[in-house]
Amino acid sequence: MGKPGTGTETVLAEVLAGVVRKEAIPLDSHFFDDLGANSLVMAHFCARVRKREDLPSVSMRDVYGNPTIRSLAAALAGTAEPSAPAVAEPPPPGSTARYLFCGLLQFLVFALYCALAGLVTGRGYEWVSGGSGVAQVYLRSAIFGGAVFIGVCTVPVVAKWVLVGRWKETEFPVWSLAYVRFWTVKALLHANPMILFAGNPLYVLYLRALGARIGRGVTILSHSVPVCTDLLTVGAGTVIRKDSFFLCYQAHAGRIRTGRVTLGSGVYVGEKTVLDIGTVMGDGAQLGHSSALYDEARVPAGGRVHGSPAQATDVDYVRVPAADCSTARRFGYGLAALLQMVLVYVPLAVGGTYMALTVVPALDHLLDPNRRDLGSARFYGEALALSLVAFAAFVLLGLASVTLLPRLLRPLLRPDRVYPLYGFHYSVQRAVARLTNLKFFKWLCGDSSYIVGYLKALGYQLGEVEQTGSNFGTEVQHETPYLASVGSGTMVADGLSIVNADFSSTSFRLSRASIGPRNFLGNNIAYPSGGRTGDNCLLATKVMVPLDGEVREGVGLLGSPCFEIPRSVERDSRFDHLREGAELKRRLTLKNRANLRSMGLYLFVRWLHWFVLTVLGFAAVDLYGGEGIGGGLLIGASLMLGLGFTAAYYVLVERLVGGFRPLEAKLCSIYDPYFWWHERLWKVPDTYLQVFNGTPFKNLIWRLLGVRMGRRVFDDGAYITERTLTAIGDDCTLSAHTKVQSHSQEDGTFKSELITIGAGCTLGVGALVHYGVSMGDGAVLAADSFLMKGEEMPALSRWGGNPAVAQRGPAPHMTP
Repeated sequence: MGKPGTGTETVLAEVLAGVVRKEAIPLDSHFFDDLGANSLVMAHFCARVRKREDLPSVSMRDVYGNPTIRSLAAALAGTAEPSAPAVAEPPPPGSTARYLFCGLLQFLVFALYCALAGLVTGRGYEWVSGGSGVAQVYLRSAIFGGAVFIGVCTVPVVAKWVLVGRWKETEFPVWSLAYVRFWTVKALLHANPMILFAGNPLYVLYLRALGARIGRGVTILSHSVPVCTDLLTVGAGTVIRKDSFFLCYQAHAGRIRTGRVTLGSGVYVGEKTVLDIGTVMGDGAQLGHSSALYDEARVPAGGRVHGSPAQATDVDYVRVPAADCSTARRFGYGLAALLQMVLVYVPLAVGGTYMALTVVPALDHLLDPNRRDLGSARFYGEALALSLVAFAAFVLLGLASVTLLPRLLRPLLRPDRVYPLYGFHYSVQRAVARLTNLKFFKWLCGDSSYIVGYLKALGYQLGEVEQTGSNFGTEVQHETPYLASVGSGTMVADGLSIVNADFSSTSFRLSRASIGPRNFLGNNIAYPSGGRTGDNCLLATKVMVPLDGEVREGVGLLGSPCFEIPRSVERDSRFDHLREGAELKRRLTLKNRANLRSMGLYLFVRWLHWFVLTVLGFAAVDLYGGEGIGGGLLIGASLMLGLGFTAAYYVLVERLVGGFRPLEAKLCSIYDPYFWWHERLWKVPDTYLQVFNGTPFKNLIWRLLGVRMGRRVFDDGAYITERTLTAIGDDCTLSAHTKVQSHSQEDGTFKSELITIGAGCTLGVGALVHYGVSMGDGAVLAADSFLMKGEEMPALSRWGGNPAVAQRGPAPHMTP
């Protein structure tokens, strides 16, 4: 019998007993090993403890580090009295009239843009089609396409300087006239083809044209475009890795706050990071991967930090030596890329498409405006045939391109060799990365047995595969597939980024990244080469994979920076009998059949969408032929109609697949037929939602998809995975790149539960809210935070971190 408990131990034991529904809790019983609890149960325990005024606050980090009542009470007794929790200000009430008027203005801006695009397209098509012979068509395509490319790139710059002038530190309410100007500039920047030049010196020059202060020799690999560019300062020789967010604005409590992001010379910013407004990094400072700087954090010159929020570390994240990379080399690379775009890609897209259509005699009915046979069966038959052939060619040629062409380039790059940026080898690496990261086939094959074959065809080394039917999700990316190794028996959820290339501002090096056997990787993880994890690890969602210390084996890792947790718990092993022997073989066969049906449905849905868009496009040609102002406006109208149809079509498809019924809170095996039906919903395309970011129309679409969406919600780019398992209150603010995920999958167990976000809540940039969470009215979750399963945020509370905990007192700053 253990020693009698202290007062704190007794009260903690009583609270836990109520959560796990036991009469008594032994003080020395292990929460996970002896009591069979799991992270969701212990999150409820923490929430109940926080409601008790006679007990100190407890976080999940405390629970994992002290997994018995006695050790937890002792740890809490040894801590200093915490300051009072930070309290958020109640958000001001919204205005429905302003909300609707803003939506009207945004619609008019979009209509004007489509009309202009239609007029230009109509005139251009008329001029290109007047050319005789391949050479003249090519020349006209290059001139027209080049002019359009330059024009589309120039419009955001002109709009920014005309509508805004120079960005200043300020704030204004969403849905206001100031917000409409802000949104117009942001929307034009996101529709800008210069995003394709991220990692190219031209992209840096473009940001300078928008007002950013950027020094010489800066390399920006992130495709996330800063909006308030005048507030961005980047010193010479700085490198910013991909999937880094430095927007220079913050959406908070129904208002937009613009602010500075200042990076000194020689700064390194890792992958999957967030730099919120007010961030300052001194010369030579480093921010590791999966980390964040917010609340006006400052990193001193030469300082190294990582984590969310970032804290000091000794890890050196610049792991590749410098190389000779002159200004002339950068200029030549940028010029070559621009000429390649204008003289090759654009003429091929414009003139190639025109020539391909004109050489098919059967398409005369579609292209001849004088026939006016929109009501004939032949018109639709030819459109159907064209869309079917085009879609089949895209699938077959695309598959051949992503699996075969990069292999021809593979011998040109050697692992562990340092190459200078902006040269031949850099071009080869970018070509391999772009081709093999094409999302279509991963989306098609992901969450099924067939993703394994596809990744092997790309070049992944998967060893002896233990087929589970869900070895990988639909979102996997890499720098090169030929240096990516995943051990036998490992399962990976969505959002894995294999970081098998190191970059400095002048050089890069490819190195093998190896994930050990019998691992499970949660969502949104960056796994770098040299990651210190081995066999049988659980890497939780948004975890920061360590680069230092001993190799972790047989444990779980959670948080940023990470700490150890149990590898698995009893609840997660209750379905293990379905993953063995004859029962596994039988259920895997059934799952494979269900996944094949999902893949077939996905292809059919995509092709049918192509067919309708083909009909809309050729209908515009049939009615007016693109000639004159009327024809151009008709083409513009067809663009708007195409977007409206796309949204309505995929909403209808998703509701049909879901049977017009809500999802259920569930705990089941991945071999349960319910899970096969649930994951079929993940196959329905939803990238069209990005077009509606920051507008009232996105809220309408969320409601049609089943989200219990409140009034006047500001959604700046959030993603909701399970629509009917999400409830969001009035006047919430959902920042860019946030994710509300009502499910989790660990090994072979699937879990889902309702997420409730109260009125007036704010989710910061890059934050992730897990299943079973409840946020009280007016609660604020900081940027890049991970709000774990089952957590309960009180009303007007401020939480932050990975995993998120209550923020106390003034925000911590890292200063010199």
